Amino acid sequence: MDSKSFDLVILAAGMGSRFGGLKQVQPVGPAGELIIEYSVFDALRAGFDRVVFVIRREIEDEFRATIGRRLERRIAVDYVFQDLADVPVSSAAFAARAKPWGTAHAVWVARKAVSRPFAVINADDFYGAAGYRVLAGHFTRPGSGYALVGYQLRQTLSEHGAVSRGVCRVGADDRLQQITEITNIEAAAGGARYVDAAGAVQRLTGDEIVSMNFWGFTPAVFGQIETMLAEFLRTRGADPKAEFYLPTTLSALNERGAARIELLRSPEAWFGLTYRQDLAAAQTAISELIRTGRYPAPLWGAV
Repeated sequence: MDSKSFDLVILAAGMGSRFGGLKQVQPVGPAGELIIEYSVFDALRAGFDRVVFVIRREIEDEFRATIGRRLERRIAVDYVFQDLADVPVSSAAFAARAKPWGTAHAVWVARKAVSRPFAVINADDFYGAAGYRVLAGHFTRPGSGYALVGYQLRQTLSEHGAVSRGVCRVGADDRLQQITEITNIEAAAGGARYVDAAGAVQRLTGDEIVSMNFWGFTPAVFGQIETMLAEFLRTRGADPKAEFYLPTTLSALNERGAARIELLRSPEAWFGLTYRQDLAAAQTAISELIRTGRYPAPLWGAV
């Protein structure tokens, strides 16, 4: 397989309600670079040569002006739109819904734009170069299927509030067995904690491997997601708060034996912009990576 034969699908349709604005355009680098730019820089070096942004139509103009124009000189760029009416069943029953359908739906809307192995990431998350390298290596192996790049839970917590994480259960062969979505996880002495549905406090060590929505797929996943999406809409579509999550969907496919997912581990730190207060920490982390020679400054001076 040609080493430069992969797409990078970036999920950028989120409302950014907790952050308080369009967080994807907040600069983290010394020359005003965005987290997305560091993601694309790392992906390019690993062998990805095309980006597909999943956005909402109402942010298209601002997104193209602030992000698209920065990257279109560096890599092939395409755009698809996450539309509430773009579903595999009649959308009339959901006309009053305002909340997006979720991350699995966001991947599915890219089905007409992607026809080769691809990675999926969040626009406002920094994953580190190692993740792109291990995923590209996975794609080049004969018969490779789906993959998840996982991170230690302790690498993904925010100092400024609770987070939701998909905690992974893995077999001895590094095959993903199950992802359990846990909400309201907070850092605590010796690891982390959360309150379960019964109101009991549960402890986590911090060593657990979690999904940060860094996936590797082949186009076969679109048909599988479509089947699951239709099922979700029939059973939960009337709930205005229900979301069709990517980790939950892939975990279900895995448990049914419909998908084999290899867990790939990244040794590098993850960070993101869940809360506005996370911005300063992200800027500090990028500065340290530049200081240690991991990135040039300005970023694109070496490409």
